[in-house]
Amino acid sequence: MLRTPALIAVAIGALLVTTAPAVATAKPPSGVVDALQRDLGISKEQAINRLSNEARGNAAAPGLSKKLGDRYAGIWYEGAESALVVASTSAADTAAITRAGATARVVPRSYAQLTAAKESLDRTAPPASVHSWAVSPQSNSVVVLTSDEQAARTWVAASGLSDPAAVTYEASAERPRLFYDIRGGDAYYTSDGYRCSIGFAARRGTQLGFTTAGHCGANGITTTGFNRVAQGTFQISSFPGNDYAWVATNTNWTAPGVVNGYSAGILPVRGSAVTQPQGSICRSGSTTQWHCGTVQALNSTVNYPEGTVSGLTRTNVCAEGGDSGGSFISGDQAQGMTSGGSGNCSVGGTTYFQPIGEILSVGGLTLVTSGGTDPPPPGCQGYEETYSGSLTSNQNAYQPNGSYYQATVSGTHAACLDGPAGVDFDVYLQRWNGASWAVVASGTSPNPDETITYNGAAGYYRYRVHAYSGSGSYTLGLNRP
Repeated sequence: MLRTPALIAVAIGALLVTTAPAVATAKPPSGVVDALQRDLGISKEQAINRLSNEARGNAAAPGLSKKLGDRYAGIWYEGAESALVVASTSAADTAAITRAGATARVVPRSYAQLTAAKESLDRTAPPASVHSWAVSPQSNSVVVLTSDEQAARTWVAASGLSDPAAVTYEASAERPRLFYDIRGGDAYYTSDGYRCSIGFAARRGTQLGFTTAGHCGANGITTTGFNRVAQGTFQISSFPGNDYAWVATNTNWTAPGVVNGYSAGILPVRGSAVTQPQGSICRSGSTTQWHCGTVQALNSTVNYPEGTVSGLTRTNVCAEGGDSGGSFISGDQAQGMTSGGSGNCSVGGTTYFQPIGEILSVGGLTLVTSGGTDPPPPGCQGYEETYSGSLTSNQNAYQPNGSYYQATVSGTHAACLDGPAGVDFDVYLQRWNGASWAVVASGTSPNPDETITYNGAAGYYRYRVHAYSGSGSYTLGLNRP
């Protein structure tokens, strides 16, 4: 169905309104507010309003992107209190975006076009003078950070980019390096002599472990904890290209689902909703402890001396040697693990982190949240069959039990998807047409819960559950003809 701007406004408005009550009742930890005041130079009231606005904006962002479709050109925050800005390539969306409580910007390039331009650069080896590059929705360009603009322009030209005007250049004195000897919440030590940091507790099935930076250890490397007690073994590790790892721990270790925020206290982890550009973010590390700043760019590619790493998030949070692998967190939402950067906490600097979503998806991991992992939602009562599972952002699952079923008569197919709060899960009913699986019905609202009903002929059917954004457990109830 063609969605008019008015319909988009209704959908966007619903997204913002429905998340507000939950945000209004959540009191941010005083340590987070204090650190934002200190590091961003804002008042207590501004810090509290900023966190509230960002929580609403982060929850609404996936739905805004989905509703604007190929006109979507990015989302970011502006000002001390993080006013939400939404960009579109069509002026026809301006009124709808404004009615939804955001500031509208009309720009020439869509986010998809900018992403394609960045991916073109990703395929070409950069010179050492190019430090990093990332999509900037604020400037509607791919920003290249370099100490030699002419060399950077030559590299961009060699990439064969069809729209070189989509690239802008910023002078950069940094030379990103990896942070070894690091601690992110609590320290751990590797059998080959490094100290690194725990990112976030995560399970693979019933096996407990934690995420960290891939450059901290290869598969098979063993670890001891902050107390030098035997701890675990690297079972997933990827670097360069990525910078993530997962260490499986032994039974000496348990996981409360928290981050050591030093001056901010012990902070709960309750999810992994991605914060948007210019949103607030904080980092914990053993060298410089607790510091905050803002997100500057998502999906950055960084040219380390040890190799290029893609998909990192760039921040202006300071860090020093001894801080790598540790936790980046926004409010109570896990963001990722410290990778590398430049500068220090005396003069400031840039730090990149590996978003947590990728390793959760690739490794089949489930983030451990405060109070333990959540059981599948209890909804969708009264359906003949019920199936449960767990998904991370952009993952799919097929039901029943990874397979399909046969309907021998015509009739009604019905499904109810119940996902965790704060995510956007979708469900699709597919029918085998003799050559491929074709979607015959779907529930794709920007919410965790969906219902669909379809009257169909006899044949083979299956359901695809898709995590459009966010992670967690779900329940799927279904009826067959």
